[in-house]
Amino acid sequence: MSLLSDLINLDLSASTTKIIAEYVWIGGSGMDLRSKARTLSGPVNDPSKLPKWNYDGSSTGQATGEDSEVILHPQAIFKDPFRRGNNILVMCDAYTPAGVPIPGNNRHNAAKIFSHPDVAAEEPWYGIEQEYTLLQKDIKWPLGWPVGGFPGPQGPYYCGAGADKAFGREIVDAHYKACLYAGINISGVNAEVMPGQWEFQVGPAIGISAGDEVWIARFLLERITEMAGVVLSLDPKPIEGDWNGAGAHTNYSTKSMRADGGYEVIKKAIGKLELKHKQHIACYGVGNERRLTGKHETASIETFKWGVANRGASVRIGRDTEREGKGYFEDRRPASNMDPYVVTSMIAETTIIGK
Repeated sequence: MSLLSDLINLDLSASTTKIIAEYVWIGGSGMDLRSKARTLSGPVNDPSKLPKWNYDGSSTGQATGEDSEVILHPQAIFKDPFRRGNNILVMCDAYTPAGVPIPGNNRHNAAKIFSHPDVAAEEPWYGIEQEYTLLQKDIKWPLGWPVGGFPGPQGPYYCGAGADKAFGREIVDAHYKACLYAGINISGVNAEVMPGQWEFQVGPAIGISAGDEVWIARFLLERITEMAGVVLSLDPKPIEGDWNGAGAHTNYSTKSMRADGGYEVIKKAIGKLELKHKQHIACYGVGNERRLTGKHETASIETFKWGVANRGASVRIGRDTEREGKGYFEDRRPASNMDPYVVTSMIAETTIIGK
């Protein structure tokens, strides 16, 4: 195994200028991440300089066998923490050979919204709190939980320390460092309320980059849990009963909200979100009705309410924002399995373009 490890960690820079580019894309379920690698003649820093590539869409649920070719368009580059050196990860979106976005290519529509002059002028910032659950590989039960049984009730696990409270910290720390190495603006991590559940935060990130960074952060976590022999779950309610679900709270601000007098802009934006509550809920993740029950730090999926420092609200404003009269707000409705391209662009479209 030592030879295998040596080869995996082999530094290629002394023997070749070639690099390895891992192309990453979203599969047919809208949640599965796929990737494959290719050799390039030298370092590349601009995604527009990368070649397009194809894959078999009939094997990912994105095309038929009779017309299976799907084309990957490189969109964002990140450093590869696994291969290191000049090797890269490439976030891609998918098109037909004729250049039409395939169904499920939510990045394409998000990019159009973020390029709208009104949206671009407001420089929307996002901070996304990605919650997730680590599962034991063979039984799909949360890490650290007794097989076929339950741990003690919630209370000691949130931001906890100790072998009987925090399960999977090595995975979390490895992921944190891998994200920083890759160039993702990860701003923190913490253990969550349910044991075996954790959170990482991405942001502040501007516009379309928020979606790119969250998807690559998810890819890194999938790879690291693969190495650890642990299963990653983004199910919004992985365990039924008196246990917290998993969300992707989305913190949001615009230039007008961050400026003096921004508190009034925030309240107007929240009013627009309330008017389109059902439309947003429909796009905020699959199975979210199991999580948004009005319990466990959520508002009911059926109602919209906002408040200051209220973690049982649909939208929360922080005390600092209220005190300073400007800042940001938190949309607490998105589920852990939401598509960040959809959620970020939809919030911008509703609050900036929407009348």
